[in-house]
Amino acid sequence: MFDTVIVGAGIAGATAARLLHNAGQNVVILEARDRVGGRIWTDRSAGFSVDRGASWIHGLEDNPLTEVISELGVETVEFTVGSFQAGGRPIADYDEKGIVLDDEASRRWVADVDAADDLLMFAGATSGPNQSYSQTSERVLAATGWDEQRKERVRAFHRHRTEEQCGAQSTEVAARGLVDDTVDGDEVIFPGGYDVVPRSLADGLDVRTGHAVTSIAWSNSGVRVNTATESFSARQVVVTVPLGVLKVGAIQFTPALPPEITGPIGRLGMGVFNKVFLQFPDRFWEKGIYAIRRHGAAGFPWHSWYDVSAVSGKPMLLTFAGGAWGREIESKTDEEIVASVMLSLREMYGESVPAPTAHWITRWGSDLFARGSYSYIAVGASKEDHDAIATPLAGVLHIAGEATWSAAPATVHGALLSGQRAAERIYGAPIPLASMRLGAAHAS
Repeated sequence: MFDTVIVGAGIAGATAARLLHNAGQNVVILEARDRVGGRIWTDRSAGFSVDRGASWIHGLEDNPLTEVISELGVETVEFTVGSFQAGGRPIADYDEKGIVLDDEASRRWVADVDAADDLLMFAGATSGPNQSYSQTSERVLAATGWDEQRKERVRAFHRHRTEEQCGAQSTEVAARGLVDDTVDGDEVIFPGGYDVVPRSLADGLDVRTGHAVTSIAWSNSGVRVNTATESFSARQVVVTVPLGVLKVGAIQFTPALPPEITGPIGRLGMGVFNKVFLQFPDRFWEKGIYAIRRHGAAGFPWHSWYDVSAVSGKPMLLTFAGGAWGREIESKTDEEIVASVMLSLREMYGESVPAPTAHWITRWGSDLFARGSYSYIAVGASKEDHDAIATPLAGVLHIAGEATWSAAPATVHGALLSGQRAAERIYGAPIPLASMRLGAAHAS
């Protein structure tokens, strides 16, 4: 019999397991996939790292991941536009006709976004739970008195923000859903791949891959966790599967989860946010920029491309498909998706843009062990719903993961902190992250 069974070897599960193991518990991790990491997935098949899942640390200040990566000695590269910012770093802005904006025009547009966001922050904070981000954005834009082109460019930016930050349409996201969506300090990406973090956390632990949990029986006396082929008894269980998996009822709980947990699970949204990486034989875009952005109605369906050449050492752009478009591309072939992206790029850079030599495309909505990319506050939900999912049951059943951390949902550090919280509740005392001793784990 185990002290604790951890369901899922993503960042939340690996953190909880490492902390409890180092505190002396007998812990096992059951992971449905054939790898550790969950929605952190580094593909090295091309000879360099392609992060198909999480890519960024969003804000290094007061972020527990900052100390973790420092202890591991992981190489990072500053890339501070990962939170979909209007400016702050060199960005090539293209207008509706595919003509690059000059510096002054770009500055005016960033100033418009900043002005609208100041109004939007206040309007969102004072809005009701049934008001959408789209409704609040429209109310703010109507009050500006701007001409239609200025409003449409900011309107499109707001729509793209919810697609990237939430994996959902602005009509689906609560107006309050992005009120606290700020980043403190620079952001970084990982040339060597993000998965070094969960792999280091899980190094040396009892991890059973290929073990998809189908049911969990729980009571005051303990838990029984079942897969298709085995059963595991323990005093406690920490369930860290993504919100999308909980929403479809992929795990049967006996007794059923109570309304105080199923209610928030049902109200919160699970967004879809897919990545399209394109490798080119030569660089055709501007030097020294972080991103390319298309403005207004012309920015649909593709609107932003990020220069990730520093990661691969090859000329590479990364673009995203979120929300309804993210779900739609999952039914398309790779060739259809690449052709669509190239059409948009050639509208800006001309027909001489070379065909990509390689591509990588994700389909997180179709992934049975994720069923989406990350959580968001949907219309009718609240920030408090995130933490409510993590309410302990009978002192033995705990749920963790990014969707359960209200201060930073949809982030890796939110998942990490939720894993720490679950471990501390089980242990009955604080367990500092420093006790993970990751340097020693990584070196082994």
